[in-house]
Amino acid sequence: MTTPGVDDAVREQRPVIDRRLHPVTPLRRAWAPVAVLIGWAVHDPDQAQRQLTRLTTTTLLLALAVLVPAAALYGFLTWWFTHFAVTDAELRIRTGLVFRRTAHIRLERIQAIDITQPLLARVAGVAKLKLDVIGTDKKDELAFLGAEEARALRAELLARAAGFAPETAHEVGEAPSQELLRVPPGVLAVSLVLTGATWATLAAALVVPTVLWLATESPWTVLATAVPLFGAAGASSVGRFVTEYDWTVGESPDGLRLDHGLLDRAHETVPPGRVQTVRIVEPLLWRRRGWVRVELDVAGSSNSVLLPVAPREVAESVVARVLPGVTVPPRASLSRPPRRAGRCVPVWWRGYGLAVTEAVFASRTGLFRRSLELVPHAKVQSVRLAQGPWERLWGVADVRVDTGANKTVTARLRDAGEAAELLRGQAERSRTGRRDARPDRWMA
Repeated sequence: MTTPGVDDAVREQRPVIDRRLHPVTPLRRAWAPVAVLIGWAVHDPDQAQRQLTRLTTTTLLLALAVLVPAAALYGFLTWWFTHFAVTDAELRIRTGLVFRRTAHIRLERIQAIDITQPLLARVAGVAKLKLDVIGTDKKDELAFLGAEEARALRAELLARAAGFAPETAHEVGEAPSQELLRVPPGVLAVSLVLTGATWATLAAALVVPTVLWLATESPWTVLATAVPLFGAAGASSVGRFVTEYDWTVGESPDGLRLDHGLLDRAHETVPPGRVQTVRIVEPLLWRRRGWVRVELDVAGSSNSVLLPVAPREVAESVVARVLPGVTVPPRASLSRPPRRAGRCVPVWWRGYGLAVTEAVFASRTGLFRRSLELVPHAKVQSVRLAQGPWERLWGVADVRVDTGANKTVTARLRDAGEAAELLRGQAERSRTGRRDARPDRWMA
C-alpha cells in the first residue's frame, strides 16, 4: 500500500505525451492563403478585376504553381507545429507557426465538450472537439481528430473533470445515454412553416427589392438588398431545418445530450448545473397544436436550444430534467399586472405575467409570441427595481433579475408595492437556493 505522498510523486513523474491532430487537418488549413486572396478580392473588387485582366495564361499558371504548393506547405507546417497533451490536471494545446500560443485548460473548469462533424469531415471520418471552459468567451477546439479518438478523448476529459483518477479515467469510457425525445422531420418542417418569422423574412425579400427596383431601377441596389434578405429568409427556414434535423435529446450522467444536423452533425451536452435560464417559447400559430420551443441560457456556453419543437407536456418533462426540482408554473398561476399598467403599455400589457415559486422566478412576455422565462433562485446574481417617471405616476415598476449568463429577466409593470416586496424577498430566496443547490460537477 502506498502513501498519498508517494502517489503524488509517482503522478508528477508520469511522462506527458504530446499528440498531433489527424493527418487530414493540413487539407483544411491549406485554404487559409486562398481565403486571404478571396477576402482581398471581395474587399476591393475593382482592383482585383484590373489585376486579373492583366494576367496572361502563362502568368496565371505560374501563379497557381506557386500558390498551390505554398498553401500545401502552410497547411502542413501549421499541423506539424500543433500539439496537445493531457496531464493529470490540465489539457495543453500548443499552436502557431510564427507566433506560438499555448493554452493551459484546467480540467475542473471544463463545463462542456461538444463534438461536431461538418459534411466533409463526416466523409473523411474525422470530428472537431469544442471545449466550453468557465471564464472564457471563446471556445478552444481540436480540429480535427479521428471520430473514434474524439469520442474517447471527450470521455476521458469528462471523467477527469468529474474527479476520476488519471490512471482510470481512460477506462471509464463514454457515459451511457438514454434517449428521451426525437423530433420527427415532418413535425420540424410544419413548425417552420407555421413560424411567423419565416414568412416575414420571405415577404421582405420579395417586396423590398421590388419596391427598390421601381424607385431606382438600379440592378446593383436591388442585388445588394435582395441577397442578404433572401439569405435571412433561407437561414430562418431551410437553414434551421438543416441544422435542427433529427434533433435527439438523450439523458446521461454527464448531462443532457443533443444530437442534430442533416449535413453537419453536432453532438452537444447541456452542462449540469450551468443552466441559468430556461425559456419556453410559444408562437401564435403553434398554440392549436400545443407545441412549444425550449431555449437555454448557459453560463459560458453557446448552447442555446434544448428543443426546437415539442408538445408542451413533453417539453415540461424535459425542463424538469434540466432543472431538477423545478415545475413549470401553469398558465393560471401567472398573475397579470394591474389594469393601470395599460396606460404605460397599451394592449401589450396583457401578455405580461409573473409567478414566483419555491424554486424559480418565472416571467412571461409577449401577446402573440409568448415567452415564459424560468430562473432558478440559485442562479440569480442580482435583483433591481426600475421605475421611470410615467411608471411612477401610475404606481407600477419593473423587477429585473440578472443571471450568471449575463442575461436579464424582467417582470414588467408590477404594482409598485408588489415590486418592492419582490426585491426584498428575492435576496433571501437566492441565498436559500444557493445553499440547497446540487453540485454542478460532471457525473456528480
